Amino acid sequence: MNYSFIQISDCHIDDEKNVWGTDSQKNLSTIVKSISKRNYNALIISGDLAHNGTASSYSTLKDIIQPISDNLFILPGNHDNKLNLSSVFSEHYLPKLTIADWEIISIDSVQENKTSGFLNKAKLKLLTKKILSSTKKFIVLCLHHPPISMESDWDDKKSLENSDDFFHTIDKFSKIKAVIWGHAHQSSEFNRNNVKLFSCPSTTLQFNGPEMIGYNHFNLSDKGEINCETVWL
Repeated sequence: MNYSFIQISDCHIDDEKNVWGTDSQKNLSTIVKSISKRNYNALIISGDLAHNGTASSYSTLKDIIQPISDNLFILPGNHDNKLNLSSVFSEHYLPKLTIADWEIISIDSVQENKTSGFLNKAKLKLLTKKILSSTKKFIVLCLHHPPISMESDWDDKKSLENSDDFFHTIDKFSKIKAVIWGHAHQSSEFNRNNVKLFSCPSTTLQFNGPEMIGYNHFNLSDKGEINCETVWL
């Protein structure tokens, strides 16, 4: 049996439709129409749901994604206001998500009032606890900030500041098969120590091209294989 999940990221919905010269609300609606035609087990939004974090922008986003809101899970990005986000999406916050033999574990990498991400000792300890307590065969980790260089015009100083601490924490666990993130508005796939690393494009616009919007659709096998199809619109 085939299992899969979809990741969208960096929707940047605001009270004004125009964000960075594009209609982020219209673009997200286009993404929703595409996703609604697909078969999948869960949908993850990996941060920056809103652009300025207003309560009304989260309500607008909730209305737009209503057709695909079943099995929806979210985590915050640096543009999000966590209080306003939780007031609208509290039941969708992603502590962990299970699909067959797989578990998707989230890490909150956001620093207050900073663009870059950081995982302090408490968050790394919590991550270790989540991994150790998992009863599933395979694990995917999801955070907002890139934990490696994006190898593009993206400024890596805006990514996760302490990637070494992150990888030192997770390298000992062979069940981890992939790490996924957003933030960089870029579709990329890397490989590190036989762990696949995936960056998700933005539903708003890409910082380094192409001039399209997109999302990632992940397929999961019962043998621990994960593959990603990036869908461009």
